[in-house]
This record gives sequence, structure tokens and C-alpha cells, in this order.
Amino acid sequence: MEDLDNPRIAIRRATATDGTLLAEFGARTFREAFAAENTPENMQAYLRGAFSPDLQQAELAEQGSVFLVAEVEGSTVGYAHLRGGEIPGRITGMRPVEIVRFYAANEWIGKGVGPALMLACLEEAARQGCDVIWLDVWSNNPRAISFYRKWGFRIVGTQPFRLGDEVQTDLLMQREVDDSDTT
Repeated sequence: MEDLDNPRIAIRRATATDGTLLAEFGARTFREAFAAENTPENMQAYLRGAFSPDLQQAELAEQGSVFLVAEVEGSTVGYAHLRGGEIPGRITGMRPVEIVRFYAANEWIGKGVGPALMLACLEEAARQGCDVIWLDVWSNNPRAISFYRKWGFRIVGTQPFRLGDEVQTDLLMQREVDDSDTT
């Protein structure tokens, strides 16, 4: 019998057929995380531009883009999106990779989804030969900042983030990737 407090979380790579899943789950978890602190108009504007199925399909096909999907008994409970590419000036490393998105469904927060996804992100970064993994996080999201700090991320700067007609401040965080990040 499965322990309901410690469910079996499976991590898989998203496939080309997951565009709609990622669009719907991404919009849902973004709304869950940020709707209470933002206007409905700004949320709608951002969600329309960031989570369309066509955009998710394009991101799935993008070279260097990897989506990791967390599932429990076949149901999606979280996901992460990693990619290489342009980096802000404060990010260091010769081969950095970005965690573009990192979300768990509200009902799964605190049940191991975040740690399972982060471990998978670190393993993917090590597999790719990356030396730094980085992300940006809203400065008004203390729970996420605390989570990332527990995983060894440190703040290295800030950058603007546009949500509809509002410009917010994101913290840039990074950590080194090393041999201990593989299993």
C-alpha cells in the first residue's frame, strides 16, 4: 500500500505531444502562485502570452530546451523547464543552464514534488555538462526563495519582470553544478 504522505513521484521528460498539458498546467500553477498578489488584467495578459499551446509546442521543439514533468499515478503534479541560451550579466559559469519555470500544483506543495523536480533539474544540468544552474524568482515570493536557498542557490542580482502593465523585480539566483548532483 502506498504511503499517502510520501507518494511515488515519477519524473519524465516531456514529449512533443505534451504542449497542451504544459500550457494548461503551467497557466493553472502560475495563477495559483501569483493571482492573489496581482490584478486579474495583468494575470490574463501574462497567461495569454506565456502559456498558449502553440508557444509550449515551440518551446518543446527548441534546441536545448528540456521539460521535466512530475507525476503521481499518471497525474501531473509539477514541472520544470530548463534551457541554455542568453544569460544575464551577473550569472557566472562557462556552461550555465536556466530553470525557466518550476511549479507544483498547490495541493502537492510540501509533499516532495519540489525536491524531486530539483534533483531531476540538477541531474539534467550535470548530464549536459553545465557548471552553473540559475533561475529568477519574484522578490515577493519568500517561500520559493527559501526553497531555492535550501538547495544551495544564492542571490547574485536582480532583473525586471513584466506582468501585464506592471514591472516587478525578480531575484537572480544561481548555484554551481557538481559531481554530487548526479545519482
